[in-house]
Amino acid sequence: MIRERARDFAGRWNSTRTFVAATAIVFLILGAVGALGLWSSILAFTALAGVAVLQSILTGEARSAMMRTMPQQPLSAAALMGSGAGLAILNELPDPLIILDGAGRVTLANRAAALIVGPSPVGKHVATAIRNAPLITAIEEVMRGGAARSVEYSVPVPVERHYNGYISPIDIDAASAVPGIDPARRRRDRPVLVLLRDVTDMRRVEAMRVDFVANASHELKTPLASLSGFIDTLRGHAKDDPQAQARFLEIMSDQAGRMRRLIEDLLSLSRIELREHVRPDSVVDLLGVVDDVTDGLTPLAAQNGVEIVVSAEPGLPNVRGDRDELGQVVQNLADNAMRYGRSGKRVEINLAPDTKAGKPVVRLTVRDFGPGIAREHLPRLTERFYRVDAAASRAKGGTGLGLAIVKHIVNRHQGTLTVDSEVGKGTVFSVLIPIAGEAKPAA
Repeated sequence: MIRERARDFAGRWNSTRTFVAATAIVFLILGAVGALGLWSSILAFTALAGVAVLQSILTGEARSAMMRTMPQQPLSAAALMGSGAGLAILNELPDPLIILDGAGRVTLANRAAALIVGPSPVGKHVATAIRNAPLITAIEEVMRGGAARSVEYSVPVPVERHYNGYISPIDIDAASAVPGIDPARRRRDRPVLVLLRDVTDMRRVEAMRVDFVANASHELKTPLASLSGFIDTLRGHAKDDPQAQARFLEIMSDQAGRMRRLIEDLLSLSRIELREHVRPDSVVDLLGVVDDVTDGLTPLAAQNGVEIVVSAEPGLPNVRGDRDELGQVVQNLADNAMRYGRSGKRVEINLAPDTKAGKPVVRLTVRDFGPGIAREHLPRLTERFYRVDAAASRAKGGTGLGLAIVKHIVNRHQGTLTVDSEVGKGTVFSVLIPIAGEAKPAA
């Protein structure tokens, strides 16, 4: 019934418009005929009125024709945003924001989205710009007419990152003030908004809490039990025995030092993991870092009868990284070589330019000539608290976190860590760090 009334109203409007046009034409004829007669002034005024009515009708017809052609133009999300000021505002958002058309192609992306969809994503289909199955599935469900929804997904490479994606259809009916857009077309071609939020830090904090409870509590249990036992002994039958007190106090000091090193390594690992997805942007002289570290290790090496030899090719380029963290990499690798390879009496540290996937890097190699490591242990060396020989590691002051720290630092620098060892011939650790390129100098 509503449709019939609308059709009847449209017919009446067309008839009225035709009648008005005909009347205007009659006025024009009368004005022309009586221009010289007694009623010339009145008819001339009538002719002017007819011209005005005709102009109004023709203008309305032109506007209607333009509106009829508007639905032929693609419905652009950028057009809905208005001018470039809208995109300038979206570019200031810290989270990636993408708008898709009804066919699933990118029509708008802010600056933060460039790291995910590339620098020129407009016109690309979302499935080619974002290669993640859970997110694409959620987008397709919303595009098929589903309601807004959230989805969490992970990106494993180059560094594991976690995102929370919010996908929502944009209600074009809210833009009904824009004339000439067919409502059916709005529903069929409604854009879709995709807002991504990086929750990597949050997930890392949760994972670190779990790891700390599971691993740190186990590692702290032994020294705490020793300290408690010795305290009870000193309070009991050994309280009047000076020799027993001196021996127990020395052991307690060793256990307290072990706990201190463990806590320091845990804190260091936590800080590095929180920033692992943020690449450093300073220029670092890696040879200078190696020289500083070896100067500090020289007294300990002399005490253990180990010689540290440093070599580097001339013209070595600078690397892009964090000087303190790279110093920690050299420190941990050289310290491990002295602790577990001291029987070889020699540790070699070499720096040389190299390439990785066609890109220039600097290769840092730390070699010892100790007993070596069996092949089955190599894949797990960088796991937290993993030890080839737990008793020997604790006796030498190891915490089981040194190589885990090295791995996360190297990942943050977008480098690679490899290890090669042969029983009876020693172990070689190799680290590849990209060269500096365009970066700001370190303070």
